[in-house]
Amino acid sequence: MDRDWMRERLEAFDELVTQYWNVRFANGDTTFEEKQLFAAEPTVVRILRRLDPQMRDAEVFGEDEWSGLTINVNGVRRGIGMLADMDEWTTRLAPDGPSLPADGLHPWVWDAARTFWASEHYRAAVHAAATSINAHLQNKLGRRDLSDAKLVQEAFSDKAPEAGKPRLRIPGDQTDPGVQTRQRGALQLGQGAYFAFRNPAAHELGDLAEQEALEQLATFSVLARLIDGCQVVT
Repeated sequence: MDRDWMRERLEAFDELVTQYWNVRFANGDTTFEEKQLFAAEPTVVRILRRLDPQMRDAEVFGEDEWSGLTINVNGVRRGIGMLADMDEWTTRLAPDGPSLPADGLHPWVWDAARTFWASEHYRAAVHAAATSINAHLQNKLGRRDLSDAKLVQEAFSDKAPEAGKPRLRIPGDQTDPGVQTRQRGALQLGQGAYFAFRNPAAHELGDLAEQEALEQLATFSVLARLIDGCQVVT
């Protein structure tokens, strides 16, 4: 729907109506204005109907009859007002969406990221969060020989623990298919987060958009909660 064109047509019609009445009150010849009004009327009616299909006939035609022309000028001006406000309706009257307060993210994530976030260094905030999770995971497993995606792979491996290689287990019956599925999901989520977010944050130039960085922090927050809630088996 071409709102600019519609508004232009309605405003031109409204201006033409004003000219018509100025000439008529001055007892002048309104033939020229009447011809223009009749020519514009069909388009104006279509625009008004397009703006509000439920608009009643009285709102479109009314009682402003000039030599057979019966458009209601108030309806035209109402249409102009609708067009002027439509863009604001889209933003102001949209349903409220959920918000994600950054300080509600897992402490491993937000405590590490907050300083960078405050200074609008969003890529650095993501990198700091990933580094923090890595450090907490190393501490939880007592390992310093691995880091990042490789450490996540070893931690969530479905293999039995070995000497010097403890594992993380999702709480619950380890024979339950649902628990096993969450275990595999945690492994894939952790590796994906480090490959897709941490590595670019560490090596690529340029900053992230704020929304994109917040979404990446949220992903790391989910991973942090999984790790934090897991049991260590040796």
